[in-house]
Amino acid sequence: MIGLYSCQRDNDLAEPAGQAWNGPTPYQLVFPSWATAPMHVLAIPEDNPLTVEGIALGRKLFYEKALSNDYSMSCATCHQQEFAFTDPRTVSLGTDGSPGRRNSMAVINPAWDQQFFWDGRAASLEAQALGPVANMIEMRNTWPEVESRLAAHPDYPLLFEHAFGSPGVDSMRVVKAIAQFERTFISFNSRFDRYEYGGDNTALSPQEIIGRDLFFGESHCNDCHAAPFFSDNTMTSIGTDGGSANDHGMEEVTGLHPDAFKFKTNTLRNIGVTAPYMHDGRHETLEQVVAFYLDSVEADAPNISQHMAPYFNGGVALDADQRAALVAFMLALTDTEFLNNPALSDPN
Repeated sequence: MIGLYSCQRDNDLAEPAGQAWNGPTPYQLVFPSWATAPMHVLAIPEDNPLTVEGIALGRKLFYEKALSNDYSMSCATCHQQEFAFTDPRTVSLGTDGSPGRRNSMAVINPAWDQQFFWDGRAASLEAQALGPVANMIEMRNTWPEVESRLAAHPDYPLLFEHAFGSPGVDSMRVVKAIAQFERTFISFNSRFDRYEYGGDNTALSPQEIIGRDLFFGESHCNDCHAAPFFSDNTMTSIGTDGGSANDHGMEEVTGLHPDAFKFKTNTLRNIGVTAPYMHDGRHETLEQVVAFYLDSVEADAPNISQHMAPYFNGGVALDADQRAALVAFMLALTDTEFLNNPALSDPN
């Protein structure tokens, strides 16, 4: 087995009968030794160490609809496990039906990420989790209301005490628990992984092997989507415009024009189930994404990154069979065990 998952089932989290509780139980993430890269450093904040109890609480909160104003939405509403914790809609809708501006990002191996949201405005999972609750086009709630609801719940006060070692329900503990749970979203067991790192020469088909060679070779996909994470963890302008939402990406956070149209380089792991694609969901299929890179990247696009130079004005020429092979390879990055891991599902 190439991917080792770090959550435990609910019955593993229960206290043994008659045994006194001695505080939160430290938890260690488990992942393959080859899952390292210079651009990806495991980030576990000193003030939010992983614990068995914290992860269990975070899992419950991730699926908790009391976080939204009308009890209709949870984190999982827009981050669905079967779609690699993203939303199959072009943009997600708030509790009042308001559409968002951007496609919901997949949550895959976030323990190694350093920037969150398409525009990179959050520097940690904890900071990311704070936003949606009070966002008026998402959950439309207030943190005092969420705290009050959870504190009045028959189960949550004790769960918080066990997770953090002392009584108390507050917003920072909520987001810390959710972040702990999300850091267990580990996905390193695709057919590509079994072929590349596990020595299984039968894991990829001949077409997929051709696509693999193209991906890491003349198609230049690997320039920004480097294995094993299939992302360079940076903010980049790939030549897309602001679209119908006039979205300027990172520039809206920094106020700096050189940051215009920069968006996070998302991982390609599980890309076969995370459609639609790009920050605004403008492409419905991987075939359309490949066609954009090979046919539509213009050298004079606003603020375009020089990383895109190989694609300028059709600079990478692949025929129909090669394009199909490239798509087939990307589909081989799907980790079905991750998508169906019961330790990451709704505990209720």
